[in-house]
Amino acid sequence: MKTLLCLSTAVLLTASFVFAGDGKTFKDKVVVETPDCKFRDMEFQIDTFYTGIIGSRGSALGTGSGGGIGLNFFFAKYFGIGWEGSVYSNQGTASFMPLNGNFFIRYPICSLNLAPYIMVGGGANFEKNRSLGYGNVGVGLEYRLTNNIGLFSDGRYYYGGSGNVANVRGGVRFAF
Repeated sequence: MKTLLCLSTAVLLTASFVFAGDGKTFKDKVVVETPDCKFRDMEFQIDTFYTGIIGSRGSALGTGSGGGIGLNFFFAKYFGIGWEGSVYSNQGTASFMPLNGNFFIRYPICSLNLAPYIMVGGGANFEKNRSLGYGNVGVGLEYRLTNNIGLFSDGRYYYGGSGNVANVRGGVRFAF
């Protein structure tokens, strides 16, 4: 009988330590917060940028640099549309590209405040005596400093009526 009583006591003590847990109560549980994503599901953006055009002598866009502004609207976290216009020097003359529209697909990496993106679009180039339409494809990267201010850089390839031309942009993006 003593052996049975000692054995039962040992089993109960062992079971109480096994099922007791780590000693924390529900108040001691740690809540892990997900990082705040600076890229919203729906946002309006205003861009100011420097632009550099690198083209052949026979292309309508030529080679030059200048600046511009853009307006973008992301209707979902990953998809948006945009318009931009720029003025740049084209081998000694001024060129104006007021009709450049793009469709954006971006993939925000919230933990790094980065959003790589691709774009596809088209537009028109207007000079003194001629105007030409074109298409473009490109890739870019945006880094958000705050919820409303970011830095971006992208590169594009223009094809079609303007000839084969590369475009590099870099600037500041204000998101609302």
